[in-house]
Amino acid sequence: MALQVVILAAGKGTRMRSSLPKVMQPLAGRPLLAHVLAAARALGAERPVVVYGHGGDVVQQAFAGEAIDWVLQAEQKGTGHAVQVALPVLAGEGRTLILYGDVPLISVATLQRLIEAVPGDDSLGLLTVHLPDPTGYGRIVREGGRVTRIVEQKDASEAERAISEVNTGILCVPNRLLHDWLPTLKNENAQGEYYLTDLIGMASAAGAAVNAVHPATTWEVEGVNDKLQLATLERVWQRHQAEGLMRAGVTVLDPARLDIRGSLAHGQDVSLDAGVIIEGRVVLGDNVRVGAGCILKDCEIGAGTEIRPYSLIDTAVVGANAQIGPFARLRPGSRLGDEVHIGNFVETKATSMGTGAKANHLAYLGDSEIGSGVNIGAGSITCNYDGASKHRTVIGDDAFIGTNNSLVAPVRIGAGATTGAGSTISKDVPDGVLAVARAVQKNIEGWQRPRKTPKA
Repeated sequence: MALQVVILAAGKGTRMRSSLPKVMQPLAGRPLLAHVLAAARALGAERPVVVYGHGGDVVQQAFAGEAIDWVLQAEQKGTGHAVQVALPVLAGEGRTLILYGDVPLISVATLQRLIEAVPGDDSLGLLTVHLPDPTGYGRIVREGGRVTRIVEQKDASEAERAISEVNTGILCVPNRLLHDWLPTLKNENAQGEYYLTDLIGMASAAGAAVNAVHPATTWEVEGVNDKLQLATLERVWQRHQAEGLMRAGVTVLDPARLDIRGSLAHGQDVSLDAGVIIEGRVVLGDNVRVGAGCILKDCEIGAGTEIRPYSLIDTAVVGANAQIGPFARLRPGSRLGDEVHIGNFVETKATSMGTGAKANHLAYLGDSEIGSGVNIGAGSITCNYDGASKHRTVIGDDAFIGTNNSLVAPVRIGAGATTGAGSTISKDVPDGVLAVARAVQKNIEGWQRPRKTPKA
């Protein structure tokens, strides 16, 4: 049977106390809604249906260009009403999975089992969970083991309140039944809302089976209503990712202080120290060591390389057996070869460095092509920007750039050339020569340093 997915994402999220719509609040570096959409697509839903309301422009702009059917719920009249407004875009046949934009960590495996629990048009799939304290949740009432209805906390009897199995709100329903039953929902309740849970009673009355499925973990179905719940779920998810990495052989020195805000591919014997943040797509080769407090974003690090503490690597490629940091910054477009050394307070941008090149301290290398075996002295910079355009610096193999050099681009330093300490190089330097460009030193005798006037 064909599958459609409806994601309810119209809530305002008042308890977030934020101008950002609730489903746009970030978890693991992505909006809550993005996690749910990813699960929907993994299940094969080519055009998920998103029911939006508050902050709709912001939500739609964030996912511009994605294949989504947007449906406006101008007035929020309950979960049943939210699916009602989506009926025009639901096919007459097939199944619809109903998810929530503020329940971000539901797993694809759990949802697949829920879908499989609806083999035809005569059954529903309901995701339920057993809680040690079910207070506040709708209880699952069974008769002879068969789910017959859901009773809300305020309407439950003493015996019903003792039930530990509760409703998560996540359903898989044949489209035919949605088209038949949703238009008949009534709002005869204290809230004056149309409840999706009424479908369970309708199914029971019609003799349709309600097949309950349970998630592997309770946190899969936890919703987010305020910043405290958001932070709690963030740590749960990060711990889950850290455990997966450790089972795959990665050494995570402090699982409580690792943040994966994207994807991490890795080889064997990789080590991550405390406070490491992974963003975007990161690839680490065998025996890579990442020091404390490093941020790695959209980068690839070769085997045997060490990233020392508090370094930032953003959209860069680093070869094998290199040493980076501490306190280094590799900006977008940096491509460093094998055995390159980048030391403390060195920044690169749109720069390539050949095998064994070194810049061990206090340097800026922008828009540069640096050959193999080059040594960049402390305090040296490439002056790549003239206020309007960027210009390139090219340094040949085995060149030696002295301390405190300014290389004024566009400029070329030849292979094996040397530039003297304190030089400002604005003209090309041929291969193998020494270039010195300093002002003439003057020693002035008898000069008096200015002194402050004593206070009265």
